[in-house]
Amino acid sequence: MTSSHPSLTRALAEALVDVLCFIDGSEDEQVDQDDAVKVLEGVAHVVTTLPSDQQRELIALLGEMAAAETDPVRREFLEEFPEDFGLIDDPS
Repeated sequence: MTSSHPSLTRALAEALVDVLCFIDGSEDEQVDQDDAVKVLEGVAHVVTTLPSDQQRELIALLGEMAAAETDPVRREFLEEFPEDFGLIDDPS
């Protein structure tokens, strides 16, 4: 079996983004919004407590994924991920 992902890190990042995109875009009747917030905040906590070199690696990987993404909604999610999940400060 061959993978379409160049690395385990890339495969896990793709899976994480899939789950988070689903949760972020879910309606109240699909996912309990309190639970959704808990999941999103939990991921933000995990990624902001990574060592700075791993945070930079994740930011770069998200940028690569965004550049290659053809779905505009998913591309926007990828582009906004570093700021939305606390990896970078608001650029404004």
